[in-house]
Amino acid sequence: MTAPATDMSVQGELRRGEPMSRHTSWRAGGPAELFFVPASIEDLASFLAGLDGDTPVFWHGAGSNLLVRDGGIRGVVVSAARMLRDLEQIDGYTVRAGAGLPCTQLARQCIRRGLGPSEFFAGIPGTVGGALAMNAGAHGGETWERVASVRTIDRRGEIHERAPAEYSIGYRSVTGPADEWFIEGTFRFEPGVTPSRETMDAMLERRRTTQPLGRPSCGSVFRNPPGDHAARLIEAAGLKGRSIGGAEVSEKHANFIVNAGGATATDIEELIEHVRQTVLDVHGVELLHEVRIVGEAPA
Repeated sequence: MTAPATDMSVQGELRRGEPMSRHTSWRAGGPAELFFVPASIEDLASFLAGLDGDTPVFWHGAGSNLLVRDGGIRGVVVSAARMLRDLEQIDGYTVRAGAGLPCTQLARQCIRRGLGPSEFFAGIPGTVGGALAMNAGAHGGETWERVASVRTIDRRGEIHERAPAEYSIGYRSVTGPADEWFIEGTFRFEPGVTPSRETMDAMLERRRTTQPLGRPSCGSVFRNPPGDHAARLIEAAGLKGRSIGGAEVSEKHANFIVNAGGATATDIEELIEHVRQTVLDVHGVELLHEVRIVGEAPA
């Protein structure tokens, strides 16, 4: 693979060897070979079009559901969340949101405009783009239940309008056209459904009281298996408080792994695997990752 050049003409920021620990909620992980923060969609499209065809491209949002291995990420990391933060109401029941808009802001704005059901977006700790990419959900609601259409950009810098029928949607799973990234989602809500700020506030309070929000983590590490909860299985296996290096299974919520201080990505990944194997041995249940693990192993 040809190393990506840093002399490309861009309007945004282009950095080599950027530590991904600065851009993930676990505060761990190796460097990006090249890290690009575009200034505009046009800047992004031009940059992508100018890349060599064999240069890997990784799309980065808030980093709230991401573990980057200590060897870092080869190729280019595109971080477009700063510019994709617009929200526009299209009609009485429809809004268009940029992929970089935090889901909590989407929830608050939809509630202010009387669009529902939208409260569940407040329980998603990330951006609209991340929610679209994994069909994120909370409190009984899922992102793609509300999707009317999406806009994407491909690695040639071309923009596409896509319908939900072009994607295969599952629990915390979205499969669609290859080498395209979400830049915008259009969400349709229901007539006659009045959202509740009180319900949203109760959801946020529940997060504060049941999750270790004051410590670096990625949210839920594992998907809930059918008919059960990953946290219950992990706690019942006696894993609360278990640690490897600086990584620790939260005493507050067993499906959270926290950086208790100086954890490496290797510590975290090894603890994730230890939890997965222990739950399999104790309960006979195979837990699947909700967190996305990317990058190279350390040399």
